[in-house]
Amino acid sequence: MAKSTGRQAGGEAFAFLKRRLAEALGFALLLASLLLFLALFTYDSSDASLNTAVDAAPHNFLGHVGAVLADLFWQSLGFAGLFVPILLVAWSLRFILHRPLRSSWLRLALLPAILVLGAVALSILELGSFSPPAGPGGAIGWAADRLMVRSGLGTAALPISMAAAAVAGLLLLATMGLSLRDWREIGASAGRGAARFAEFPGSSRGGARSRFGWIWRCWPKARLSRAAASDGGVDHPEVRRASAMTPLPSRREPWLNQNRDGRTVGDRDRAGLVRFIAPKTKPTVPGKRAEQERQPALDLEPDQQPVLPSLELLAKPQLAIAEAINEEALEKNARLLETVLDDFGVRGQIVQVRPGPVVTLYEFEPAPGIKASRIIGLADDIARSMSAVSVRVAVVSGRNVIGIELPNRKAETVFLRELLDSPVYEGHSGRLALILGKDISGEPVLADLAKMPHLLIAGTTGSGKSVGINTMILSILYRMPPDRCKFIMIDPKMLELSVYDGIPHLLAPVVTDPRKAVLALKWTVREMENRYRKMSKLGVRNIDGFNARLADAEAKGESVIREVQTGFDTETGQPIFEPQPFDTSELPLIVVVVDEMADLMMVAGKEIEAAIQRLAQMARAAGIHLIMATQRPSVDVITGTIKANFPTRVSFQVTSKIDSRTILGEGGAEQLLGRGDMLYMAGGGRITRV
Repeated sequence: MAKSTGRQAGGEAFAFLKRRLAEALGFALLLASLLLFLALFTYDSSDASLNTAVDAAPHNFLGHVGAVLADLFWQSLGFAGLFVPILLVAWSLRFILHRPLRSSWLRLALLPAILVLGAVALSILELGSFSPPAGPGGAIGWAADRLMVRSGLGTAALPISMAAAAVAGLLLLATMGLSLRDWREIGASAGRGAARFAEFPGSSRGGARSRFGWIWRCWPKARLSRAAASDGGVDHPEVRRASAMTPLPSRREPWLNQNRDGRTVGDRDRAGLVRFIAPKTKPTVPGKRAEQERQPALDLEPDQQPVLPSLELLAKPQLAIAEAINEEALEKNARLLETVLDDFGVRGQIVQVRPGPVVTLYEFEPAPGIKASRIIGLADDIARSMSAVSVRVAVVSGRNVIGIELPNRKAETVFLRELLDSPVYEGHSGRLALILGKDISGEPVLADLAKMPHLLIAGTTGSGKSVGINTMILSILYRMPPDRCKFIMIDPKMLELSVYDGIPHLLAPVVTDPRKAVLALKWTVREMENRYRKMSKLGVRNIDGFNARLADAEAKGESVIREVQTGFDTETGQPIFEPQPFDTSELPLIVVVVDEMADLMMVAGKEIEAAIQRLAQMARAAGIHLIMATQRPSVDVITGTIKANFPTRVSFQVTSKIDSRTILGEGGAEQLLGRGDMLYMAGGGRITRV
């Protein structure tokens, strides 16, 4: 009797111990799953891991171990790695609820199959910026996707992925070991917990934060203290504020060029000296018009002809003291740039340095075998290493060098009056000379709108697009009288072009209603067709020949007669023609300026595109030219039809490389500095920075 009682007591003690061990194992699995969740969700690709070596403190919640573990899961499995902590949670609930987990070895054996099938199923997803570093399915999913493509099963990728997802889901549910009863109990427990939470006073968002305020307070402090415990690990704004009193190692600043004096400094040989080519800046020589305006004269014949605007209306350029080129700074900057490129595995040497008013061009000659695309792709890394706002890297056409443009510390301001005063503008042979600005070397850049014959402009807000459009308009107004050039201005934003309302050059008031803009463009198309009919009757090919023919006839005192059919002869039925004098007035040039295309395309996209296409294809000979601008250079605004008919384009700073490729056909505009910094692409495709 005593023996049986002792055996029973021993069995009860063993059962009690077994239950406690099962509960302990369940809580251990639950803790492991929570820690794994935290490690995965606090993953940072910049932390030290199996394929990344850095000295900074890890951002992962579990430190170096969590960083390595999270990197292994995300890189190899992607989102399928989340199945592991989910299974651990399910198994921990089984142990805590004292429900044995049968066939545990079989469940463990099925785990790799679940992970692989899940990675294959997730590899087909396209999540953009929300995707893990190696894709939704990790390296395993990527390898399976490549295998399907190489095996000729690329078209069946979707059905295969769906089948893999179904099998993985069924295996996951079976491996979790939770019965329907377990799912019901979990749902009921969650409902009771939510009901009890709602019964507490202050159960709103603020009440929840007050009850769990210690979590809100302790979590940032713990992370800050952990990040500040290691030198060089300060990368977060909160961390920087918390470690403001900790002295940081001094940062090596590059030697950026500061000065210019307008002379050539030294030559470079292969021993390591750099050839510095100073900008060809000359003292601004006032033009004839500026000299005439300085001499006051009485207006004895005020009604003889329209008077062009005076240069005194514009602000005078500030006198800048010429500074000498800092040869040593440019030399050190060139050496530092070579070192930076060598750190990224790009060997070569800088052969020339061209300081400019805003940026400095470093001509880099790469070693044989170095691809230009590789250097161009390092633009952001070069900017970071050189402590520059942005860096533009492009191939210098016609030469075996790569141009690296670094911004100067102090940029010069380009004044419109200085360019209008210049002999380059006065001596320009183009009828519609447009002032674009100054190039890298400081020389004025002008273009002829009549030869373009149309211009497409893109740029974000604050990039200088509106200032550029106003500069182009003023460069025409200061050159062409109202009887030789007319404007049609369309301004849906009602801000930029409304200041020109009332000038004699306008054919109509500034159009601000997008619906009326469609009518204005249709009127322009009819005017173009009318001009073509007139030129056809005179037998000329363009508006220059038309005006020259009329001017020649007027100079000789001849009258241009055209025969107009007035009816038919009642007896013979033959048409009757009568002579009619031809209007000998000169046809003015017409410039259509549209400040925002996106608003017009949203209102009447098809009609706007059809009118623009017809004008862009045929309006050149009729003397009608378009200047169109947009803040959103997307493919639905700048369609392929519009791009094909606008070979000349200007891009100010844009937000992404995609926008730059949309407007220019290549990247680079996203790396501009703003405030008027632009890329000008002429009809031949050559791009110039202005």
